[in-house]
Amino acid sequence: MKISKEIMSYCRFCNKHTKHVVRTYNKKPQRGLSLGTRRHNRAIRGYVGSIEPKIHPKKLGKKQKVMVECAQCKKTSERVVGMRTKKKIEIGR
Repeated sequence: MKISKEIMSYCRFCNKHTKHVVRTYNKKPQRGLSLGTRRHNRAIRGYVGSIEPKIHPKKLGKKQKVMVECAQCKKTSERVVGMRTKKKIEIGR
């Protein structure tokens, strides 16, 4: 899936359509001391793996996200490009 480096898009901070620079979305690692992580670690203590078996349905693909940065106000927001797809995003031109 190809997407250009710069796109015209609506900026919710400027409240108008401006040029946006497109970057790939990189998920940040979870904090080790957050409440959800501590609660999960407390729950699985004493067990080898997970608490109970969970059957996950097989998904056909992932939603491809990109980060768009406004050229005027320099604020970033995330945007889903298309719906579920197996193809990775290529930023070019």
